[in-house]
Amino acid sequence: MSILKLRLSMIGTLAVIIAISTLFFATLLSLMGSLNVILLITLVAVFNITQWLVAPYIIDMVYGVREVSEQEMPWLHRAIERLCQKTGLKKPKVMISNLEVPNAFAYGSPIAGTRVAVTKGLLRELDRDEVEAVIGHELGHLKHRDVQLMMFVSLLPAIFYYLGYMLMMSAWYGVGYGYYGYGMRGEEERAGGGMLAFLIAIICMAIYWVLTLFTLHLSRLREYYADSFSALNVEGGARKLARALAKIVMATSKLKYRGVEQLKAYNAFKALFISDPDRAEKDLEELHALSLARGRDELVEKILRRKLTIWDRIAELFSTHPNIVKRIKALYELAG
Repeated sequence: MSILKLRLSMIGTLAVIIAISTLFFATLLSLMGSLNVILLITLVAVFNITQWLVAPYIIDMVYGVREVSEQEMPWLHRAIERLCQKTGLKKPKVMISNLEVPNAFAYGSPIAGTRVAVTKGLLRELDRDEVEAVIGHELGHLKHRDVQLMMFVSLLPAIFYYLGYMLMMSAWYGVGYGYYGYGMRGEEERAGGGMLAFLIAIICMAIYWVLTLFTLHLSRLREYYADSFSALNVEGGARKLARALAKIVMATSKLKYRGVEQLKAYNAFKALFISDPDRAEKDLEELHALSLARGRDELVEKILRRKLTIWDRIAELFSTHPNIVKRIKALYELAG
């Protein structure tokens, strides 16, 4: 996928998400009264923005993240400084996580600042040039403001989910949508109001699922976009990142097989990571099917010839990260 095509696809996906949300918000405002919907939107927005502001501190606690000094790991600092100078980014805080699972993530907020973290597992499994390619990917997320963008986009389906849930509870207890500010009514009016609330709730839940699928699609596109950032700004970045992703998948799959408890902690913030640990075993099957251990040239040829099944495409619809074969193919296209 070319970078121009990727950008146009991201713009189109974002436009669809906003258009769907705007259309149904306008409909709900006319059906339920503007005060009720605006109040709900405000409450959900405040909750999500507050969560975004304090999330870096939560992530640090959950994943045992600490800031690493330049004296402790000079080569990692130099690699990040070099990429930041080349791309015009302000250097983020350099963090390390105690997790044995190999991965990396970029995060931050206006009050916590920007941060790039690598896990101990990543430093153990990858060569330094591969770590630099992974860092390039994470800096791409910061450059493209993916944390802020995905927070905004994720807010829209959340609003419809909570609205649908509240209306479902209203209909279930027979209050009707008069519950949201108008008080109890007569039995017939309450029954009619309850039915209307139930229908609107079903519509809201359907919109929530549609928007969630578009949000996941946008998340996968942003992963491709961050990959391209690394490929363009790290020397030999595309091939190095492809090797890094393959190693991350293999190492994570082995940890899953051994039942490492740390893997359970990933689910809360797995969209942050360079590779989805929940897909590690499936991704490893994909790579084994391509005879990963037989050499890079043969691997590249087989990846380029690999045909994805319908199941592969369906499974990808519900993932925050692209299919590993498609992702490596895209990287080798960038590498020429």
